[in-house]
Amino acid sequence: MRFLFALFCFSMAASAADIRAVRAADPRNIANGFRIPAESYVDQPYVAVAKDGAWVCVLTTGKGLEGQQGQHVIALRSEDKGKTWDAAQDLEPADGPDASWATPFVTPYGRIYVFYVYNGDQVVTLPGSDRRVRSDTHGWLVYRYSDDNGKTWSAQRHRVPLRVTSVDRGNPWQGTVIHFWTIDKPSSQNGKFYLALTKLGRFFMKRGEGWIVESANLLTERDPDKIAFRLLPEGDDGVRNPSFGDVQEEFNLVPSGGDNLYLVNRLAEGFPAQSVSTNGGVAWSQPAPVVYAQGGRPLKTPRACTKLFKTSEDRYLLWFHNHGGKGWSGRNPAFLAGGVETVDGEIHWSEPELVLFDPTPSVRMSYPDLIEQDGRFWITESQKTAARVHPLDRSLLEGLWAQGTNRTVATEGLVLEYKADAGASNSPTLPFSFGQLAKGGLSVELAFSLESAAPGQTLFSTQGKSGKGIRIATDSVAGEPVLSLRMNDGVRCVEWQSDADSFEGVHHVVFIADFSAGVVSVILDGRFCDGGAAREQGWGRLPADMHDIKGAFQAEISPKVSLLRLYDRPLRTSEAVAAWRGK
Repeated sequence: MRFLFALFCFSMAASAADIRAVRAADPRNIANGFRIPAESYVDQPYVAVAKDGAWVCVLTTGKGLEGQQGQHVIALRSEDKGKTWDAAQDLEPADGPDASWATPFVTPYGRIYVFYVYNGDQVVTLPGSDRRVRSDTHGWLVYRYSDDNGKTWSAQRHRVPLRVTSVDRGNPWQGTVIHFWTIDKPSSQNGKFYLALTKLGRFFMKRGEGWIVESANLLTERDPDKIAFRLLPEGDDGVRNPSFGDVQEEFNLVPSGGDNLYLVNRLAEGFPAQSVSTNGGVAWSQPAPVVYAQGGRPLKTPRACTKLFKTSEDRYLLWFHNHGGKGWSGRNPAFLAGGVETVDGEIHWSEPELVLFDPTPSVRMSYPDLIEQDGRFWITESQKTAARVHPLDRSLLEGLWAQGTNRTVATEGLVLEYKADAGASNSPTLPFSFGQLAKGGLSVELAFSLESAAPGQTLFSTQGKSGKGIRIATDSVAGEPVLSLRMNDGVRCVEWQSDADSFEGVHHVVFIADFSAGVVSVILDGRFCDGGAAREQGWGRLPADMHDIKGAFQAEISPKVSLLRLYDRPLRTSEAVAAWRGK
């Protein structure tokens, strides 16, 4: 007995060590990224790939907290794809007026522009008050530029004129000062330059609407005094939907071919918004929720940057958090969706894929940038006190873009496959590796058919008399039928449920327990369960100290199950969707 107890303790300790080792090496763990140098506060680490192949990163930094005096913008240069950086160059000094929210753009001939918000009039109080307020979201839109790949920068700062509109006349300064900022990375199409920004009608960061700075000659004109800008849409009102509330901000766009532009922005409604222009930004459709390709369900994200990207191959990515909160939290983990353009110029999005996480749930990450070079991709992010760059696995991106057609069943990590019509035993011996966490987790795929969704029907179980192992069964939450996953490591028990469904007839489900990221998710009939109206998010948290969940030697499979696949690793969402398509 002492031997068995010692063996049990060793097994538990080894399991905990396994998952810690996996997490420590997981490229999705933000701690494993390359650090971008900055001061105490750091935000919007955006990267331009210079003509000589170097990376030029511009960011907002300061020795205090966000919005405190001394906030300014810097530029850094890397010749080894973000592993190391040259000494920072101040585009604006810390002892000058606040300078914030820098974003770069490279012209076809190689000039690098950096646009940012500059408090040029040094306005630090509201009218009628002598109390100092944040001064990083009002003032001038300005730029500097480099003609030597970011090694040196123009001595002169140049101002972009911003037309005063209705929202400005309603701000505290009645339009004499513009209350605005930008998180957009500029883009171009048909020889025109575009930069989206958010104007605000009330201080601080209230009554937002979207505007687009356009230039028809910035791509070719080298004399700053001859560069012409105009503000779109035409007229006195920006892009906004009155039914979406007061918070409509952080507009960013991508060109989508012809004269089409596609725009997204964050809200405080639990989902992001999208709008389309078919005439180069002159007019825009009324913003509507960003939706998935399957079923037109709105994506979920809190009041956090929803960042839009377009690759050189005209494919799209969207960074968001798959969490329907309405506040500032819920920014960990981060997800990507892959976009497919529709005939009407909108982009419909794939099911989400977890791309980055921090093991501590309270850590927040946001304000990413996508870097593409030589067929490879990286992504940057900031947690406000640290900014990093992370290499992306291209196969993850390809999987997102192929979700609409891929039917390939994943074989990596497949340890057991059961098909009822093949006469297989419904009590198969379980592979030794299933339930271990050495590969970061596990996945269970089931195809099944039920006559009713009455709770308590076990579809799959590895639980022994002690309760240790896994069980998937029908259940009920608030009177609605769900599928429930129960995992027990002998000490801790974790349960998570799918979204509600009728479950009558044939269905397909994949439960993914990603212990490295500490996330459990459910893909039901090819859709990522996002909680719907019942929950803020459809994924759950797994304990950081969970151990192996190996149960009985033999599994129990219900006669109602026609297909079972067990994996000793967490599948990607795209693999689960492909399995549903190929079932």
